[in-house]
Amino acid sequence: MIEVRQLTKRYVGRTAVDAISFRVEKGEIVGFLGPNGAGKTTTMRMLTGYLPPTAGTASIGGFDIFKDSLKTRAMIGYMPEDVPLYHDMRVKEYLNFRARLKGLRGRDARMAVGEAMDKCGVTEVRKKMIRSLSKGFRQRVGLADALVAKPALLILDEPTNGLDPNQIRQVRELIRELGENHTILLSTHILSEVEMTCGRVIIINRGKLCAADKPDKLVDQMRTAGLVEMEIKANPKVAEGVLEKIPAVKRVAHNGTDDEGWERFSLRVEANADARVQIHAAVVREGWPLRELHRRMASLEDVFVEITQSEQ
Repeated sequence: MIEVRQLTKRYVGRTAVDAISFRVEKGEIVGFLGPNGAGKTTTMRMLTGYLPPTAGTASIGGFDIFKDSLKTRAMIGYMPEDVPLYHDMRVKEYLNFRARLKGLRGRDARMAVGEAMDKCGVTEVRKKMIRSLSKGFRQRVGLADALVAKPALLILDEPTNGLDPNQIRQVRELIRELGENHTILLSTHILSEVEMTCGRVIIINRGKLCAADKPDKLVDQMRTAGLVEMEIKANPKVAEGVLEKIPAVKRVAHNGTDDEGWERFSLRVEANADARVQIHAAVVREGWPLRELHRRMASLEDVFVEITQSEQ
């Protein structure tokens, strides 16, 4: 459905997107991840035709996004992070207006608007002025706008921004449901939602592609490295020096001090190594009080932090 080839966007003095290439197959739900300023939104804007690239190209459904711009735009439902809405229009009035802009007329437009409102949970506020809605309801209206023409591809930039936990859960279920009939490219900072929703993730940082795989495979790669967390009472600098000398320990991170003076550490250890016995022996040898020592299973958040920090 999406094929990106060496897509690049340069501004004066900086490169926002640096020759990235990736594919999204039809029917996939793909998480598009990266820290703030990584180039996610810029990439999405190029794919949707809002921004021209400096170099490279991309295609949607086999059509070039520049040579066949109108055809590709007709296949896309785009929800930007800051949804541009007409605040002096009522919800249903706005969605009817957007449906007409997308080529729907008469009964088809009414049915499409009604279905989009039902799916996004805005039917109850359909007669309200958009300016009177909460941020959460405005996000839902933006999602309904993206859905109203039943596009083959949905590009969603932070669709849960401003929603409460119950609304986030509802949007997660909606995205899963939409994935049955749409290809979805989803950008979000809520990585637990990505793990539960997306079949594959793409991670970019500083404009460059860093990883692209299934979430569980990326997490498994982290798990093979292993992570041990501990709490001790010791001088942090001295403790880091001692712990780094343990053969199985690859990296030591000091995670701060609590109110009672306990120092928290995370230790990355070698693949398939359980270094807790060695770590405990070092702590006993140094005479440090030990309150906690355990292995922690990695998550997609750990993968994200590991990849994006290592690229800095």
